[in-house]
Amino acid sequence: MMIRFGVLGAGRIGKVHARIIAASGKAKVAYLADAMPKAAADLAAEVGATVASVEDIIKAKDVDAILIATPTGTHADLIEAASNAGKPALCEKPVSLSVERIVSCLKTVDKNKSVLMIGFNRRFDPNFAALEQRIRKGDIGEVELVTIISRDPAPPPADYVKGSGGLYRDMMIHDFDMARFLVGEEFVTVHALGASLVDKAIGAAGDVDTASVQMQTASGKIAVITNSRRATYGYDQRMEVHGSKGMLRAGNVHNTTVELANGHGFLGDPVLNFFTERYGQAYANEVNTFIAAIADGKSPRPNGFDGLQAQKLADAATESWQSGKVVKVQ
Repeated sequence: MMIRFGVLGAGRIGKVHARIIAASGKAKVAYLADAMPKAAADLAAEVGATVASVEDIIKAKDVDAILIATPTGTHADLIEAASNAGKPALCEKPVSLSVERIVSCLKTVDKNKSVLMIGFNRRFDPNFAALEQRIRKGDIGEVELVTIISRDPAPPPADYVKGSGGLYRDMMIHDFDMARFLVGEEFVTVHALGASLVDKAIGAAGDVDTASVQMQTASGKIAVITNSRRATYGYDQRMEVHGSKGMLRAGNVHNTTVELANGHGFLGDPVLNFFTERYGQAYANEVNTFIAAIADGKSPRPNGFDGLQAQKLADAATESWQSGKVVKVQ
């Protein structure tokens, strides 16, 4: 069965998803929509799709699934529309910047018994996925401490942060999801620190560009997350999980594994530059997992509940940074 997709959004991430679908061999992009007509037309020509309106795509009888890669403010409405049309949806994170709106959206999804997958692509990175599998196998015993490091090569424009929800909701939300994924328990307390050390304009816009968060579960397990909007050496993505029997860690991915050794020491290639390169395989694995779930009639993870829990942690971290206090997660 060739699964026919309606892709909503032809921006940077929409292009990534559409190309993966077209190359999958098990699905195709039937229709594509974007607020920018040229962007829609160019991507549709590339992947062999037809340009149509969002409304027409969602109600089209020859569309089996919806992929949502539109601006954040549209996600919840589009998830509900797809759900009411009886179509499975894969939506980029977050469902909404409002926990209340996520809850109301998920009520529609649950009522319709719809399939919804949220795009926390890092779960599908081969290295991080292998690390999580070895945790579940018991290689390090009981998880006690998780450390996650995420650093972008350069900050976004200050204007971007005004509508992003802030670093904790926009950038660190991926790490909140990974912490839950690795620990396997819900976090109940959050303590955040933040500063504007990279670009003062980001601070003037009411956000931070350098942050750390400590979280703890009811059983006492701890996660420590650090983020920075500046890493002069590339896209820094690392994690370490310490347990009762040992430790697992996943390091950065470099352009090549070639090293030069001479009298000055060992020199390796730089790490991959940004998320489209670093997580290219993760995006492919994510989309193909969604395709397989539709074909098999299964409900994939991460789902709407995972999106809700990550957003609660992001909200708690934002509140903690603003108040300077430890926040209990609702």
